[in-house]
Amino acid sequence: MLERIKELQKEIEERIVKSAEELEEVRIKYLSKKGEISRLMDDFRNVSADQKKEIGAAINTLKNFALDKISLLKEGLAEQTAETKKLDLTLPGDPMKAGTRHPISIIKNEILEIFKRLGFVISEGPEIEDDWHVFSALNFPEEHPARDMQDTFFITRNPDILLRTHTSSVQVHDMETMQPPIRTVTPGRVFRNEAISYRAHCMFHQIEGLYIDENVSFADLKQTLLYFARELFGEKSEIRMRPSYFPFTEPSAEVDVSCSICGGKGCNVCKYSGWLEILGCGMVDPNVLEASGIDSKKYTGFAFGMGIERIAMLKYGINDLRLYFENDVRFLNQFEGAN
Repeated sequence: MLERIKELQKEIEERIVKSAEELEEVRIKYLSKKGEISRLMDDFRNVSADQKKEIGAAINTLKNFALDKISLLKEGLAEQTAETKKLDLTLPGDPMKAGTRHPISIIKNEILEIFKRLGFVISEGPEIEDDWHVFSALNFPEEHPARDMQDTFFITRNPDILLRTHTSSVQVHDMETMQPPIRTVTPGRVFRNEAISYRAHCMFHQIEGLYIDENVSFADLKQTLLYFARELFGEKSEIRMRPSYFPFTEPSAEVDVSCSICGGKGCNVCKYSGWLEILGCGMVDPNVLEASGIDSKKYTGFAFGMGIERIAMLKYGINDLRLYFENDVRFLNQFEGAN
């Protein structure tokens, strides 16, 4: 039996493996329940009493030797694997697929280009604002019920500091620092404390426009928006204006565009009305002009505002607002090749 132990030890010592599969075969052959060492243990029962001590020690030594050998073989395999995985700088790099623009960015840039062709300039401002620029200067008196239309995030316990609820705050900065004529569009991110669902989110994007000059009329507003609608949705598009209310414009209107999917005939997208709501607008209230130091007897103006997410939903047929913010590449890849 001692001869058999010596043979096994020599056999184990000379084993070489080239893969994890071969290493597992070695382990099974010598250390499994039915392996060579287990068989020696079974035969150990038949060893005479005077040899048990010597042979028992030899079997334990063999078992420990086998465990050590398998550990060494395993370490050798790990080193070989690491060696093969070393970066070869002479090899060509892995191809990286170019990313795509986000649909919000696509639509924002398209809208801005339309108004730039009309002579509007882009104006941007801070997302953290004070009460004056977000509300008071826009004809929202303190305790005015119109403030309830926009559930606001306040930054501190001081109710004067807040996240802007619309980009109209940038227009106030423009009116305070610029002299008419003023013709600006203000894109940006805005925040409102709303429950997140397929049709609402606590964060979204707006583009608002402002034009102030002498003798600006509601007709100028209508023709500007008609041009915008036809540039964005197609040259056959029509608009309609419905009376509405905003604290900072008077008169005010909601604007619908004829459904580009059904051509105004009615479909499930436009709820069979033939029209899709796209923005709100109106003539700038004289109180807003005066609050920013502009003579309301000399100058008039119009303003409009739209949600970029809303426009993108209409143009691309997107039915869930949350998709814009999930960064799912399956959704974003659909806009590859868009403008």
